Amino acid sequence: MKNNINVKIYGSRVQMGKAAAEGFAVVVDHLLQEKEAINVIFAAAPSQNEFLESLSEHPVQWSRINAFHMDEYIGLPADAPQAFGNFLKERIFDRYPFRAVHYLNGNAADINVECERYALLLKDFPVDIVCMGIGENGHLAFNDPPVADFNDPAVVKMVMLDQECRVQQVNDGCFTHLDQVPTAALTLTIPALMKAGFISCVVPGKLKAKAVSNTFQEELSTKYPSTVLNSHEHVVLYLDADSSSGLAL
Repeated sequence: MKNNINVKIYGSRVQMGKAAAEGFAVVVDHLLQEKEAINVIFAAAPSQNEFLESLSEHPVQWSRINAFHMDEYIGLPADAPQAFGNFLKERIFDRYPFRAVHYLNGNAADINVECERYALLLKDFPVDIVCMGIGENGHLAFNDPPVADFNDPAVVKMVMLDQECRVQQVNDGCFTHLDQVPTAALTLTIPALMKAGFISCVVPGKLKAKAVSNTFQEELSTKYPSTVLNSHEHVVLYLDADSSSGLAL
């Protein structure tokens, strides 16, 4: 299988996050030399904390960035801290003067209409950069193995969450018990994410080591959704000592 992924390994999560933030700032600066504004999709997860925190160290032109997020639980209270929109609002969207921030609404009265609304926004604002992670089951956004589709005709869709994905939310400390984790969510599809010109993928921790090694060792397959990253021309994968421990690079 062709592998285009640029792998960068660091000794700690903090070093990894700082490097990812620096890399993001460099790409943004390059793109803004050619465009008036760019469009960026951000992931919401504890794995992104060091990256998001380190962004403050760089002079990014936030007022020329339209921000999106890639997935959202369905049915959580609007003020729930576990909601991905709230996670990003606290850590980045309220910290910087973005040109615009577009939230996915997991409590929309009509989920199909919400999917169509967000899909139209992404059509109007084609994605330049995706800042993502990889799940313990290899998912990208909430494209778990049972629902991942590399040729998905949708841009945004509702999905039922895989058991392993829901367990990860407890492992990450986002929920105390599995029965607190929602069973359904909205997600951007894999083709929607892969349309980005540049993908920055930040993946720390021992619990991600198997998913990282599968990304390289398994054939292209929706059983391992992250394998699709090998087909993208511009992916940088940021790892720490733990998440890279299964690799033979």
